[in-house]
Amino acid sequence: MSQEVFIARQEQDLAARIPAVLQQRKDLGLEGLVQGLDSVIISTEPGRLELSAEELLRYTGLFLEAHFEDDSFKTLVLGTKGSPSFLMRARKKGENHFMVGNPAQKSRNLPNTRLETFVFRTTGLDRYVEIQTDRGVRFMTPDITDYPHFRFIQTMPSRYTGNSLGFIEWTGEKGDYAPHDAGVLPLSLKKPGLPHLANIHGLDHTATRVRALDRNDAIIEFMELTTYSFDFAVFVRSLNSITSVARLSSDDYAMVFTSGIAPFQEDADPGPTEMFIRNYGTRVHHMAFQTDRIEDTCDALKKDDLEFLVALVGSEEEGLKQTFSLPSPHTMIVNEYIHRYQGFDGFFTKSNVEMLTRATGKQ
Repeated sequence: MSQEVFIARQEQDLAARIPAVLQQRKDLGLEGLVQGLDSVIISTEPGRLELSAEELLRYTGLFLEAHFEDDSFKTLVLGTKGSPSFLMRARKKGENHFMVGNPAQKSRNLPNTRLETFVFRTTGLDRYVEIQTDRGVRFMTPDITDYPHFRFIQTMPSRYTGNSLGFIEWTGEKGDYAPHDAGVLPLSLKKPGLPHLANIHGLDHTATRVRALDRNDAIIEFMELTTYSFDFAVFVRSLNSITSVARLSSDDYAMVFTSGIAPFQEDADPGPTEMFIRNYGTRVHHMAFQTDRIEDTCDALKKDDLEFLVALVGSEEEGLKQTFSLPSPHTMIVNEYIHRYQGFDGFFTKSNVEMLTRATGKQ
């Protein structure tokens, strides 16, 4: 089957399935129950938790907001104004449901490490769980768990993305994620007093790498569990890659899925997207941070020893500039720094997507 025929069939399939999902959400009463992204949960190896947080404090605008531990986890909470929170965790005990999807050729040395869960704000959590359970959605716990300031439940990891979706209903002080039995976790971490870090703001989007044949299922599954909608896709045929974007609104965090066009084949060039999955498995590839004065900021980051996969791509005339850091040795996640100039009414440009996708081949 030619690439063009494969693309046409995939797009026809996705276009045919989306209206049914939107109608189903309406019929089931799901619309309005799930809002925007509250937080992300990043799991690390026990000995790398502080190193992972130190790295984000040094190379992003995030601040350390809380640190605690209970019987199951050591947790650090990082955040900044207008951004979802970042919960950095190391497991102390208990089953790790993500272990099956984590090991791959270049990730097996960090078997507990990945951005595991995207947590969305909810209202009417009981009703939401009832509806999704009736649909056959599997959750990690049989019931919603009550915490001092919120209620929470999360799905089992997706067989398409390896990610879990969590749902949080705040009942008390928002941003207080500590469980009942939490104690203070001693830390010596401090935010570096570097002026350029003030130019780096909240989480703009993340991109999850999914297999070519799972792209549509991953998008549909995400739409069925949230109130996000598929927005658009950018095809980079020369690199066998599709970047697909789901959005809640133009002002909210966006969920990006990057997949191959054709599946991995041993006797053909798979392109950087399918090769990444071969090497690291399906997982979040990068986290994008909104960045002001992006040229000066990236120059300062370089002087502070942050290395990059690619130089800044795009231009003010095109309305957008972006770049990728090298992946973290502690989380395997790439930092993206992105700036949209005033008047730019898009999300990506095709030329930027192509250059960034090509750069990921260096991994």
